[in-house]
Amino acid sequence: MDLYSIGELVIDFTPGSEPASYIRNPGGAPGNAAIVAARSGLSVGVCSSVGDDDFGRFLVQTMEENGVRVINPELCAKAITTLAFVTLAPDGNRSFTFARKPGADMFLEERAVKEEDIRDSAIVHAGSCSLSASPSAEATARALRLGHELGKLVSFDVNYRNVMWNDDQAACAAKVREILPCVDLLKVSDEEVGMVGGEEALPGLMEEYGITVVVETLGGAGARCFFGGKCWDVAGRKVPCVDTNGAGDAFWGAFLSSLRIQGVEKAGQLTEDIVRRAMEYGNAAGGLTVQKKGAIPALPTREQIEAFLAS
Repeated sequence: MDLYSIGELVIDFTPGSEPASYIRNPGGAPGNAAIVAARSGLSVGVCSSVGDDDFGRFLVQTMEENGVRVINPELCAKAITTLAFVTLAPDGNRSFTFARKPGADMFLEERAVKEEDIRDSAIVHAGSCSLSASPSAEATARALRLGHELGKLVSFDVNYRNVMWNDDQAACAAKVREILPCVDLLKVSDEEVGMVGGEEALPGLMEEYGITVVVETLGGAGARCFFGGKCWDVAGRKVPCVDTNGAGDAFWGAFLSSLRIQGVEKAGQLTEDIVRRAMEYGNAAGGLTVQKKGAIPALPTREQIEAFLAS
């Protein structure tokens, strides 16, 4: 695989075109990033836990329809699905209500992350399940450590999931710190950069943990990159912003895709030109995503990204 994405997949319920109707969309950083990478032509696998119900089966089906190979579908019978009920206000703001079915562990299990899948991948990426107060954090940390030991390009998306930590941001941030020594590429959003000490702490964080690239996404309005002792901004284009949901995930999936398209397999191969091109590619994907509403329908293809860059 070009990309092996590990993390929790959830279902967004987003309003449909008719009153009181809802469209089920798989969400979550690992899933959205994996789909954008697959649509960019990469070979992508995702490892996650979903429930053995119509929602879980919908997740697996949607991933595979979008070119993402589900690594561990056999776990569906022993997992449970988180449902995120989303209300979209007239001003575009979303409110979330999470519901978890009791009595079962919905999280990724360590045995689900197979060493052969990590060995078969160029990039090992982890998302929000790494921050869950559950065994999934240990499973993901183990996977990233192994990827690091094998010389893979290790990517991590800091995704603070309040529902998983019951407002204990300090404990969540501590778990992030455990993972950082294995990370080559770190993505944070402008809303979550505080979890790693704020933007002013990023250069020191890179030096302390040996991180090669840090990218801060700005909700579809551009991004900021720290690499090689430099920091630069990629401004977002003026586009009609309908919904920022998924923009950061689309950015990162496209960013990782650009690295693979340019032939990168290890952190040592990164140059400023390569990273700048990846930033532009990711920024285009984020800009395209904010123009459309919903999760999967809003995620762009390689052709759409390249057309956007050429326009």
